[in-house]
Amino acid sequence: MSAFKDMERNTWYAKFCYKDWQGEKKWVTKRGFATKREALQYERDFLMRKSGDLDMTFEEFIKVYREDRRPRIKESTAAMKDNVIDTKLLPYFGKKRLRDITTKDVMAWQNVMLTFLNPETGKYYSKSYLKTIHNQLSAVFNHAVRFYKLKENPAAIVGNMGSEKGIQMNCWTKEEYLRFSEEMMEDPKAYYCFQMLYWCGIRVGEMLALRPSDLDLEKKTVSITKTFQHLNGHDVITEPKTPKSNRVVAMPDFLVEEMKDYLKMCYDLQPTDRLFPVTKSYLHHKMRNACRKLGLKRIRVHDLRHSHVSLLIDMGYNAVAIAERMGHESIDITYRYAHLFPTVQSDMAHKLNNLMEVGDNV
Repeated sequence: MSAFKDMERNTWYAKFCYKDWQGEKKWVTKRGFATKREALQYERDFLMRKSGDLDMTFEEFIKVYREDRRPRIKESTAAMKDNVIDTKLLPYFGKKRLRDITTKDVMAWQNVMLTFLNPETGKYYSKSYLKTIHNQLSAVFNHAVRFYKLKENPAAIVGNMGSEKGIQMNCWTKEEYLRFSEEMMEDPKAYYCFQMLYWCGIRVGEMLALRPSDLDLEKKTVSITKTFQHLNGHDVITEPKTPKSNRVVAMPDFLVEEMKDYLKMCYDLQPTDRLFPVTKSYLHHKMRNACRKLGLKRIRVHDLRHSHVSLLIDMGYNAVAIAERMGHESIDITYRYAHLFPTVQSDMAHKLNNLMEVGDNV
């Protein structure tokens, strides 16, 4: 018997032993159950998770999946995964036994996702979001296949229901940005934030994580070594998005001078303080209001990064140089902006024509 009555609290508790992955015996005690049945059920669920028994429910396996994966991923990534799992997967698959979930179940779930109409926006889920939530379902099943002997991944057999996420090429021209930045001068903190984003092309999280020590105003550079996010009610600073995101970005002279002015304004700024103690929502709010007031095309704050790439392309820089500055993990990412690069087809045809004319004259 592993369920016991706690006479002082008038509740039940479970106390039992199991062997860990090294074969060592471990004791578990869990208190506060209202009934003996609940205490025994806790023991059964715990031992099932530890053994990876595929008779467990999808909901129980999610606990295993989270325990296995959580130490291996960033907190921000875990938060995004948890949101998809909690809102899109568990409500549908939670009570089903993992081994009993079929391709038919997955297709039925896909149909629900494909036809869901958001009552607030009046819109269906985007193709990129559909792909994201399907990928998460498939990742759970892949984990069960690789490590817990599930026979097959039903989500992989059915196939995805969305499409690859494409970069939204919403950009401002230099002239549009200058109009916007002039409006931002009324709020110096917002102005300097947007200056760093547009003229350096760094990510919003990278800018929000900057500290005074990341600026080398003598060498005219800014070092990108971390990123900032607000998760579960608290600020989190982690490593950048990818290894190549760690980089040193050269700053134009006028921006160096502006940052000197900004630092003079920050009287109590400590070396470990954030250089720009604002939030993403603050920046979105500022941009939205300015676009409305000036009649500018509405873009996202992140689109200032795309605008920077567009500016560099217009200045004649090649994809390799741009990828290095932007911290792209692969040059293939830079080539997603291929339609912005000047076309060389007409020039090719012109030179081929000249070559033929030279041949005729020989």
